[in-house]
Amino acid sequence: MSFDENEPQSVREQRFAAERARRRTVRRAASLDLRGAHVGAVIVTVALALLSWYGELVALGIVSGVFLLWFAAALAWAYADGDHGRHALQRAYNVTFGWGNGV
Repeated sequence: MSFDENEPQSVREQRFAAERARRRTVRRAASLDLRGAHVGAVIVTVALALLSWYGELVALGIVSGVFLLWFAAALAWAYADGDHGRHALQRAYNVTFGWGNGV
């Protein structure tokens, strides 16, 4: 966002707040494409199953703990951003496993 150096700080803050509110409204209204997140979740599930199959319990705990913490942080961020309910869960799921889009 651009701003005029001579405008008062209060005007600038109002414009920035309005822009943040507009972006938040658009983000909440947008539907999420979860196909890539499903692919990422399947990959993680297969990896965890393989770790369990081969008896690598320490690695299993570390990998599952990392993804659990990642999901919890994403869910906390979604709630702090003002999302609640199903949309917050979908956003956290997409943030955690959305890297499956690149596979």
